[in-house]
Amino acid sequence: MVTLKEAISKAELKEFVKFPFSLYKDSPYWVPPLIEDELSSFDRDENPAFKNASAWFFLAYKDSKLVGRVVAIINHLEVDDQNVKKMRFGWFDFIDDTEVSETLLNKVAEIGAEHNLEFMEGPVGFSNLDKVGVLTDGFDQPGSMVTWYNDAYYINHYERLGFVKEKGYVENKFPAKNADPALFTKLNGLVKRRYGLREINFKKTSEVLPLVDQMFDLFNQTYSKLSSFVPITDVQKEYFKKKYITFINPEYIKFIVDKEDSLIAFAIVMPSFSNALQKAKGKLFPFGFLHLLRAKKYNKDVVFYLIGIHPEYQNKGVTAIIFNEYYKTFNKRGIEMCYRTPELEDNIAIRQMWKHFDPKIYKRRCTYKKNL
Repeated sequence: MVTLKEAISKAELKEFVKFPFSLYKDSPYWVPPLIEDELSSFDRDENPAFKNASAWFFLAYKDSKLVGRVVAIINHLEVDDQNVKKMRFGWFDFIDDTEVSETLLNKVAEIGAEHNLEFMEGPVGFSNLDKVGVLTDGFDQPGSMVTWYNDAYYINHYERLGFVKEKGYVENKFPAKNADPALFTKLNGLVKRRYGLREINFKKTSEVLPLVDQMFDLFNQTYSKLSSFVPITDVQKEYFKKKYITFINPEYIKFIVDKEDSLIAFAIVMPSFSNALQKAKGKLFPFGFLHLLRAKKYNKDVVFYLIGIHPEYQNKGVTAIIFNEYYKTFNKRGIEMCYRTPELEDNIAIRQMWKHFDPKIYKRRCTYKKNL
């Protein structure tokens, strides 16, 4: 028999965070989060997502042994302001036992029904900057700090329990040498002259921070038409500023401004922290921070995390400026492989943007949906 316990105390939440450490202890592909960082994201006083969201954390036990976990989430901006009656769930991990997965998802459904919601969808996080999707292909590829990893049996559990695929995502990679400057160097100059644009490069994180609010405003404008989009609030901007910007080598952040110095495009690339996080084993100390610091400065693999372009400048060649700047930076740092975070598989505009670099799909993931 499976029993559930709601994780409320810090000790219980730590147990929640550490469950995948035992589930995937023998996997060479799973990338552990930093335990304290994960705990802070679940802290209602620390994470501003809780100002607009409710969440319940559940642990599943069988024969007194921890065998699964899930977070049930209601994003009130989504439900009340956008009238999308969705019950979210995420951080969903479990042993290969249908009784366990069913018990956890039934609890999510129960909460959704109590709040008069119409369907449940997951795995998703609190916002659009959280992790998304269950891995459906690419199980023999290392995970990343911005995605969830799971074994193949998860898919069977969703389908056996009556869930259907809702949104599909693909992850691509390409060698940095595929970025032929002939594809964008000439266009870079033409676009800058035609629209009076210029690039801003950074050497210090302190130079980036004053402009981060503008970047998140542009992020909201860029992605507002996506069906799954929930805007980032002002309070969340401050939180993400502290959580992510310090992780990023400032040389990997590129801004494009117009004649009035208004931000019209940005791109953020992160060094790959996968190997460093595996070595850190969830802890910054005593040596975890050294692995992360080394990756930040010297890793030859990078992850394209975010690209945002103002709607008025989309399809006008602005990406040529961005790619030209990254080409110079990547050449200087000897970057070898470029990875992209999950992108909606039906986002044709994104595919067109990268097509000249001959990207290869190496992972697929999706969210699953079930009516309540």
